[in-house]
Amino acid sequence: MPRIYLDHNATTPLEQAVLEAMLPYLSSEFGNASSIHGYGQRARAAVETAREQVAALVNARPQEIVFTSGGTESDNQAIFGIVEPLLGGTPRPHIVTTSIEHEAVLNTCQALEKLGATVTYVPVSRQGRVDLEALRREIRPETALITVMHANNELGTVQALEEIGRIAAERDICFHSDAVQSAGKIPVDVQAGELDLLSISAHKLYGPKGVGAIYIRSGTRLRRLLYGGHHQRGFRPGTENVAGIVGLGRAAEIAQRSLEGDAARISGLRDNLEQGLLARVPDCRANGAGAPRTPNTSNFTFSGIEGEALVIALDLKGLACSTGAACSSGAVEPSHVLTAIGLPASEARGSIRFSLGRHTTAEETDAALQIVPAAVAQLRKLSPTYPRPASAHH
Repeated sequence: MPRIYLDHNATTPLEQAVLEAMLPYLSSEFGNASSIHGYGQRARAAVETAREQVAALVNARPQEIVFTSGGTESDNQAIFGIVEPLLGGTPRPHIVTTSIEHEAVLNTCQALEKLGATVTYVPVSRQGRVDLEALRREIRPETALITVMHANNELGTVQALEEIGRIAAERDICFHSDAVQSAGKIPVDVQAGELDLLSISAHKLYGPKGVGAIYIRSGTRLRRLLYGGHHQRGFRPGTENVAGIVGLGRAAEIAQRSLEGDAARISGLRDNLEQGLLARVPDCRANGAGAPRTPNTSNFTFSGIEGEALVIALDLKGLACSTGAACSSGAVEPSHVLTAIGLPASEARGSIRFSLGRHTTAEETDAALQIVPAAVAQLRKLSPTYPRPASAHH
């Protein structure tokens, strides 16, 4: 039975060309990028090439890119780095964020609240978009940071970064965005968005796990999280993960080149999948479908069933998808993103995310249109909460 992978927002397969770029740095080119001999110089050159490739993807300067262990570290570095130095002062530093951020942002903000910062979680519309006027109203004289994700991991909805950047710049407030789910899928431009800080992760764009980057606009005053050597302009000590960094760089280069073609093809497949499910499955809906979204993401609510049961049923039939964020799988709480857009807990628990990728085929989405309706129908037969007659006269 061929396996169908529709969980690219959780992670993507490593691109063959990325693996090939990494292999020398896992074997013969093993030098430490801080060593001054030939081995070290070749490693350093490879790291600097990757820095240029990542900078080009987000329209930054190479010296503004710092490599990290991934999106979570980048988010922590951005938020703690701006806010922590202000703790203990009066008034207390204030952060403006949204109710649908990834846990890497929400939990960092909550940790800072415990240390004395204040945080406002701006609500979103039913489509999962931030109300810019509501955001503007929440700004105070002591607001130190606005942090708003570019694209949501569960819904795919895209926020208006340029407008938010303008609001932040007008008030001289530092602006950070978690672009882990947008980089490589839609254009990301730190200049157009007037961003001071931006987080990305390699494994969401066909690179290796365990490596990411943070864009730090030149002149941004940021306290570092880690202490050690003087690597990466003192921002991020520790011997560089050369193979991982090379992989991120190559993945960024490929993404930049194939972005438009990938987006057009993948959004066509996603739209066919969505329309097909809406036509074939009664009592279901696509969440956030009316808003601008990343081309690959579709979040569905199927009334009367548990999302986790459906994920397991689909996996047994060879189709991999998820109930939302991989980081929170195993959580019995309904998704905070889906409750934030107004879904009752029972419906939020009955929601599934399909996220397509560069190698997803029309044959696979056609197969999904057979597999998913059958699995939903099967689970509804067993469901105590799904009314039988409703489907008959739907």
